Amino acid sequence: MQTFGLLLDGFAVAVQPVNLMWALVGSLLGTIIGILPGIGPALTIALLLPITTTLAPTSAFIMFAGILYGAMYGGSTTSILLNTPGEAGSMMTALEGNKMARAGRGAAALTTAALGSFVAGTIATLALTFAAPAIAELAFYFKPADYFALTTLAFCSVAVVMGNSRTRGFISLFIGIAIGVIGIDSMSGQPRLTFGVMQLLRGVELTVVLVSLFAVGEMLYVASRFRSAPAAMASVKGQAWFTRQDFARSWKPWLRGTLIGFPMGALPGGGSEIPTMLSYTLERKLSRHKDEFGHGAIEGVAGPEAANNAAAAGILVPLLTLGLPTSATAAVLLAAFQNYGLQPGPFLFTSNPALIWGLIASLYIGNVMLLVLNLPLVGIWVQLLRIPRPQLYAGILVFAMIGVWGLAGSWTDLAIMLVIGLMGYVMRVYDFPIAPVLIGLILGPMAETQLRTALAAGQGNPIVLVSTPLSGTLMVIALLFLAVPPLLRRLRANA
Repeated sequence: MQTFGLLLDGFAVAVQPVNLMWALVGSLLGTIIGILPGIGPALTIALLLPITTTLAPTSAFIMFAGILYGAMYGGSTTSILLNTPGEAGSMMTALEGNKMARAGRGAAALTTAALGSFVAGTIATLALTFAAPAIAELAFYFKPADYFALTTLAFCSVAVVMGNSRTRGFISLFIGIAIGVIGIDSMSGQPRLTFGVMQLLRGVELTVVLVSLFAVGEMLYVASRFRSAPAAMASVKGQAWFTRQDFARSWKPWLRGTLIGFPMGALPGGGSEIPTMLSYTLERKLSRHKDEFGHGAIEGVAGPEAANNAAAAGILVPLLTLGLPTSATAAVLLAAFQNYGLQPGPFLFTSNPALIWGLIASLYIGNVMLLVLNLPLVGIWVQLLRIPRPQLYAGILVFAMIGVWGLAGSWTDLAIMLVIGLMGYVMRVYDFPIAPVLIGLILGPMAETQLRTALAAGQGNPIVLVSTPLSGTLMVIALLFLAVPPLLRRLRANA
């Protein structure tokens, strides 16, 4: 009952006119961002960080939540109509959705995607509403060794799961940790990795790294391949509205996709790609219309889209309750909290309940807004793809430079932006995952602090790091993340 009361208080915050306006702005922006290929919610929020510091924290995070959910909705539109996934999580939707569109059933595909996103988003937000306070209560009992084990698990799982190579994953992770420790050591007061540059004593601004990796690195990568792979508009058909039979074939995939997406989104490294692939595979196995898969099966749209949106809500559980980002977007949201001097975790639920519960309540409102926006305005959204790619990315690059300069008016920040942007381009070319850099950058200092605190309490005895049941369990799971995949590969090779 206490949760219901807090949620009602959150709705009282979320329905204030100014917050409703920012929810609408975030939903519109998120939908547009989801439609435009290569520009995800992480990049959008990173670009907006420097200019949203004048907003009240509650309004800013309600807008960011709208962007997060809206990007999931928008990605399905171009996946279905143009076979161009705007978001990584929409790749599976394109497999069947575009086939449906070319067969004259684009409207049915878009409707099942929008309704599936709405159903999954609402159910996942309900799960977030009731799971988050319970997890936050448990977090009060965490000791430094538990937090260190939790960050170790996050490091191992993110580095192993994201990308095609665990070596590249760990290299990305260690780059992020190295950038995170630049500056003054908080315990000893000694400068680290500053190389005599005075401006680096304050550390590297997280916003600079985010904008550099997502904007500069992405723009350079797209520009280097533009002539060899120019974007082309595809002609599609769209009639035959959503029928009762379509609904009968869609509602079970919606629920199954939600059950897969929400827990997978909450796991470190889960993201939206894995649950959407699992959902598609499951629907293909369970469907009575197996012969339609590959030619436009509606289950292949309904399930992955539901999993995609449920995963978006799932990433908010560890972020809000433990301050643990499990994806690139969650890492950017954590940076946004830190920009306002806030640290997500159990204490935020007690110290700033209006912000937390207003944010959760806004997810329900944003879901309804997105359903209303996406069903009638599909034709308008698709026209955004006609913006020439060079002009679009040049505008984003200029906006990124203005945002970084606005942080502190520092030439050093612009130089760092250039260097890290070039690094981001090289990482894209050689298929190094970006998310481990962000996870290492944000969680590295936290892991170091908890490690040193735990060792100080244990008088230097390393056994203290596995002295509690939770820390021991998490360390074992982290080791399994490292040991099981190569073991399975070896068993398959010998079979």
